[in-house]
Amino acid sequence: MKQWLGFVVAAIALSAIGFTLGSYQTDVYRKLLLWVTLALSYNFLFGIAGQVAFSHFTFYGIGAYAIVILIFQVGLPLPLAILAGVVICIALALVVAIPATRLEGFYLALATLAFAQLFIVVLDEGGSVTGSAGGLANYRLPDVFGTRVSGPWYTVVIVLLMLGTLAILWRLDRSYFGRACRAVRDDSEAAQAMGVNVARTKIVAYTVTSALAGIAGMVYAFVDNTVNPPIFGLQNSFLLLFMVIVGGSGRQAGAIVGAVLLYLLPLVLSPLIGHHHALVFGVFMVAVVLFQPKGLIGLWDWLRARRSRA
Repeated sequence: MKQWLGFVVAAIALSAIGFTLGSYQTDVYRKLLLWVTLALSYNFLFGIAGQVAFSHFTFYGIGAYAIVILIFQVGLPLPLAILAGVVICIALALVVAIPATRLEGFYLALATLAFAQLFIVVLDEGGSVTGSAGGLANYRLPDVFGTRVSGPWYTVVIVLLMLGTLAILWRLDRSYFGRACRAVRDDSEAAQAMGVNVARTKIVAYTVTSALAGIAGMVYAFVDNTVNPPIFGLQNSFLLLFMVIVGGSGRQAGAIVGAVLLYLLPLVLSPLIGHHHALVFGVFMVAVVLFQPKGLIGLWDWLRARRSRA
């Protein structure tokens, strides 16, 4: 009960922030919330299920492009377009996940990296369907039940998406499926011996988290009202991985801390030190990986334990 009350309080507080910001701050805040949403779902895939995949941001792009194409080119109403977009993400995730269950570690990473690059090629060569290199633009979110959802109210939608993703993953992590994912991550052979269906566990974890990324992409599509290939490039896939590692792999709080820090850090450093911010950003990430392998949330745990002993 306390957890659900906490979700309600967080929803009210985070939504209220959206009503106090200017246009630029609102844009930053919305994208920050979406990065946190992605980091949470990728943390489950990478930190809890133990799958090193570089296709998570690709499904973010698939969801974004799918909703725009289905509404404005196919002509589906918004609810059907959302449903069809989720089905597309699930179907593509299964296409990738089923053969990929035979791969582990480096080979799985390569396979998903190839899929991510293929997606960018399809976007660039998609002609009028995908808008090619220029992408799709000049559209807006259709009215919902006759009401236009825009301004701070759309920020509320993103807040609910983030908290909904957190709630789903929180329940999954504390279920038998979550324990099975951790067992497969730690030792797949031992998990198999204990009766865990390793292949099915990997497929379900990959599919569920990819679908959540796709839903986040659908919401992102109406943040800037434009989608184009560079937005979903490979560099963002690596940034997402760094967010989870720096924050603390396998911990939801770590994913949130890592996403907030690594998204805002360049915005803070760039006005102060110009183009040198990339160097500082890189040194910071390397330092965390080398000296605090459990991530920043692990450092927080250490400080709390030390304080308790004192």
